[in-house]
Amino acid sequence: MRKAAVTTVSTVAGVILLLSLKPHQSSAATVAGPSPSASPSSAGSASPSPSATHTPGGASATSGASGTFTGSVINTSYGPVQVSVTVSRGRITAVKALRTPSDRPRSQEIAATAVPQLTREALSAQSAHIDAVSGATYTSEGYTRSLQSALDEAGV
Repeated sequence: MRKAAVTTVSTVAGVILLLSLKPHQSSAATVAGPSPSASPSSAGSASPSPSATHTPGGASATSGASGTFTGSVINTSYGPVQVSVTVSRGRITAVKALRTPSDRPRSQEIAATAVPQLTREALSAQSAHIDAVSGATYTSEGYTRSLQSALDEAGV
């Protein structure tokens, strides 16, 4: 009887302790981690790019940059990614994927799903600062890097 009481009290105390604990911060950092790590790598590899994107946002309306600009070919683990961007009076009016990973059927499937989402986000954001598509990390990174190089060429 005494063992049963001790076991019950220990179990209840253990459950209370477990429920009172807050989630570990590293799991939240892991969820938020890809965005910040993507931003520093983008900012680290092209520090002028973020400022160029923000600054010309106001300056682009006055400069009125127009035309179609082709971004760099970005080689990813699954194949090359390249986009072109059409700019009219400093605003992004169209983004077209010129090259996407296509070596494997799965790469083609991922690109077919991810590229339209990335294009919608780029048009909405009017910049290359867009979220990666879940399950298409490499394609998303290649897309945003190529888009940023095209926007840099456009001066937007």
